[in-house]
Amino acid sequence: MTIHMVSPLFVGRAGELAALGDALSRVRAGASSTVLVGGEAGVGKTRLVEEFTGRAGDALVLVGGCLELGTEGLPFAPFSAVLRGLVRERGRDGVAALVPGGTTRGLARLLPEFGEPDRDGAEARARLFEQVLGLLERLAEEQPVVLVIEDAHWADRSTRDLLSFLVRYQRSDAGLLIVVTYRTDELRRTHPLRPLLAELGRVGWVSRMELRRLTRREVVEQAASILEREPNATDIEMIYARSEGNPLFVEALLSEAGGGVALPESLRDLLLAGVERLPEETQELLRVASAGGQRIEHALLTAVSGLDDAELSSALRPAVAGNVLVVDGEGYSFRHALIREALHDDLLPGEHTRLHTRFAQALERDPSILPAPRGAIELAHHWHSAHDATWALVSAWAAADAARRSAAYGEQLRMLSRVLELWDKVPDAAERIGCDHVDVLYRTVTVAHVAGEYERGIALAGAAMKELDPDADPIRAARLLRKRGIIRYDLGRSGHIDDLRQAAALVADGPIRLRAQVMENLARMLHGTDLWPERIATAQQAIDLARQGGDPTVEARALIALTWARCRDYSEVDAHLGGFAEARRLALGADAYNALLACAISESDTLEGAGRHERAAQVAREGVAEAERYGVARTSGAFLSINLVEPLVSLGRWDEALDVIEHALDLVPPPPYQASLQGMGMDIALARGELDRAEELLDRVRAVVSRGVFRDQTMLPQAEREISLLLARGRADEAREAAVRALRDDVPGAGPRYVWPLLVTVARLGEPLPPELATAAGSTRVQGAVQRAHHLTFTALTGLGPGSSRGAALEGVVHPAGGDVSADGAEAGGGAGRRLQAWDEAVAAWTALRQPYSEALTLADAARAALAGGERQEAAARVARARELAEPLKAAPLLAELDALVGRAQVASGRSRGAAGPDGAPAGAPLGLTARELEVLRLVTAGRSNREIAGELVIAVKTVSVHVSNILAKLGVASRGEAAATAHRLRLFAGPQ
Repeated sequence: MTIHMVSPLFVGRAGELAALGDALSRVRAGASSTVLVGGEAGVGKTRLVEEFTGRAGDALVLVGGCLELGTEGLPFAPFSAVLRGLVRERGRDGVAALVPGGTTRGLARLLPEFGEPDRDGAEARARLFEQVLGLLERLAEEQPVVLVIEDAHWADRSTRDLLSFLVRYQRSDAGLLIVVTYRTDELRRTHPLRPLLAELGRVGWVSRMELRRLTRREVVEQAASILEREPNATDIEMIYARSEGNPLFVEALLSEAGGGVALPESLRDLLLAGVERLPEETQELLRVASAGGQRIEHALLTAVSGLDDAELSSALRPAVAGNVLVVDGEGYSFRHALIREALHDDLLPGEHTRLHTRFAQALERDPSILPAPRGAIELAHHWHSAHDATWALVSAWAAADAARRSAAYGEQLRMLSRVLELWDKVPDAAERIGCDHVDVLYRTVTVAHVAGEYERGIALAGAAMKELDPDADPIRAARLLRKRGIIRYDLGRSGHIDDLRQAAALVADGPIRLRAQVMENLARMLHGTDLWPERIATAQQAIDLARQGGDPTVEARALIALTWARCRDYSEVDAHLGGFAEARRLALGADAYNALLACAISESDTLEGAGRHERAAQVAREGVAEAERYGVARTSGAFLSINLVEPLVSLGRWDEALDVIEHALDLVPPPPYQASLQGMGMDIALARGELDRAEELLDRVRAVVSRGVFRDQTMLPQAEREISLLLARGRADEAREAAVRALRDDVPGAGPRYVWPLLVTVARLGEPLPPELATAAGSTRVQGAVQRAHHLTFTALTGLGPGSSRGAALEGVVHPAGGDVSADGAEAGGGAGRRLQAWDEAVAAWTALRQPYSEALTLADAARAALAGGERQEAAARVARARELAEPLKAAPLLAELDALVGRAQVASGRSRGAAGPDGAPAGAPLGLTARELEVLRLVTAGRSNREIAGELVIAVKTVSVHVSNILAKLGVASRGEAAATAHRLRLFAGPQ
């Protein structure tokens, strides 16, 4: 049941809304502007105008709509409506006072309240036009005016002429914005609005925009807003397919039919209005064509209708001229799928069956009428629609095979599902297709996996297992267990290892090729440091079995698993990368696209782990293209998109990464893949200070992760994000609690690639650091250049390194990179040089890896260390370089931190030289804070109340309150907690608080 008739959320029109806002800004600046807004019926023209005018501020908004009256519009209808509204608001005399010359007899042609019209003739028409324009210009002298003319496709000749006059002859500084909407689907070749639009398009201040239909992702947002819940994948698939992204149709389907079979009556009236104006013979032929689907070939319609070419063309010509059908290559398409649905729904039951039977028979007689797999799939559709269960099942089975040959996996799954639905209705189904029910289930499970329908695949595999006795039929049981284990693994569900181990036991003495497949799958799923030796041994066993069985595809997959395992020590990847090349050669020779894509996944992942970001991105991008070619963009392609985003983020190509994320999410990949993509989007949002966006993405990722069992590559980055977001929100205690949970629950047994970034994130929390941090660092190996860079960063933050005392090192850490600073800005204790050297080593490591954000972060830390040692010039050089790196990334929090560092250096310099500004603020004080405000902020950060601060600074409590208000305003925060978090993040105060 729907909650709203119309979506409260305005979806998918940000660009168009901005363009209208820009046009209004030009008008406010003293220019004239006209925007022509086109789009098909229901695409959202009126909603766009309403959203825009609702945000027009002090502008006077005047709205009039053209009205259809037979074949012509009502004369001057929109302008009459505008004038009526003005009279209602200002009174007749108030409007008359604005009309040039004081006479309103011309306006009387639009509104009887203005008395008798003046004399007829050309002058009267010209006078009317001048008076309307003069009235609008006078109104615009008081405030900006927005004149909206809706549904101009229904405009009569007079309305079109007046509209043209207003656009062309208004003063260039009139301060008038005219917005005109019209239906593009109504503009047949001879429509009178077409030449007007072309004419106005040549006017300098006129712009045109055409509203597109919504994308699948935007339809999901619209439906979720209407329903006040996220629609399930099945419902949204049906709603999107039936509406084709038309917002009005989405709303009508949801509100009146709930996405069900019946088409809403009000929508049918809208859709069939153009059909009912056509000749009866054309309408009858359209009803026949409606049974043929959204697009129908001329030859097929000829065969079904019994008409010859000339008769068919003659009968269809009015439908094409009336924009009900459009010529599409060698056939015809309905202008919109719902027009066809409405016509098809009007068929009587007997008509429906007879027409679909005729289509099926025509396709049986001449299969070459339609190309494969379309012909087979349409044949299955027609037999199904004709309610012939036997031939519907047989044709669906054939259509599934045809779809498979074309890599149309979604359609293959649909056809196999139909076979299963019809199975009990056809007693000899197994004999007719040559497979029993379990075999059909197994094939459907396999296709569901490839098509990304993981939950469905698991359910079907379970149903098949209930029909089998593993002892009596171990081979088929092993195949089903293997397939279910793979799907569970991909979905992040528990039980995958158990499924594979059970399958391996069932085929211990079975066919060599199947044993090789099971062992390869098991090797691929064995993760964790304790399982690494078993993984390598199992992969090698799979390779040996595959070679014995002559299965190059499985050999390639097992070699990929073995190579990936051997490359886990990223410092030794050069010795093993050749394994991927050999696996690729085997896969290409066997034409095994799954193995080819698996190789791209593992190789790009390995290269990224080794810090070879450019090559990793190249391999992943090529893999995405391959996945699209093979029709698995939603599954393997989405996974490879994850592997493409990761190096793009490392390289600082964040906007490009966001584009890849958006494109991959538009495909609606499986939930775990969505979560990974959204998590990487959250990394960018956090680095750019977009905390609300980061929070939204975190919630989405958490909803997926909470429902499954995931590996460290998912869980540890997720923990990092939660900690970082909590800290950015000023909730440091909660961030520490989250850090302890991650160190205790997620780190044990995890690989170092994902452990080290988490350890660095936890180390940046400052005092008190959890004791688990030292334990984790001491037990985590450093493998490769990226891990070495993280380790150097961690060492610089904590002092933990070779020969150091863990407890002493951690106890000494208060604020990373900072020490106690004396009055002249130098760090007490003489450790500044060593600390700066440690940071410079970390910077050099990130520089070599070409990771600009990590380099900029460590440069900021190095600058703090230099400043703590009194090396202000060294600090300034590092800040300058960090800014060069951070600005293109739009990393706002880091840039603010760098600004604070500059201010801190100037504060220290000012203390040593006694320099201060006239208001008591040190020259270049950070964030514009005065010296007193800095003192107050320091105490706020220490958790002091206003009364406690007043006592310490010997000032009035009210004065403290004023200082706190000023601080919040300058920092752009809403609370004392956020102010303290900002000070902590920017490290304004060195030493213990």
